[in-house]
Amino acid sequence: MVKEFERAGFTIVQMANLIPVAKTVGSNRIVPTISIPYPLGDPATTKEEQWKLRYYRVGVALDSLTTDIKEQTVFKVKI
Repeated sequence: MVKEFERAGFTIVQMANLIPVAKTVGSNRIVPTISIPYPLGDPATTKEEQWKLRYYRVGVALDSLTTDIKEQTVFKVKI
């Protein structure tokens, strides 16, 4: 599905915790997430910390949309 969107001219970023799967399906821009049930948060943390995690990772994803790449790229996120 990602490849079809990109062929149509849309830049796509996939946020995924299973990076090998994202690579296999052909995602070009990949931003790692935290876990399967909570990709952008950690229920063991406070709401403020969860908000910071989400804000940061979505920011990385948005930045990746404007980054010129030549091959599949996994963008770095700080833990």
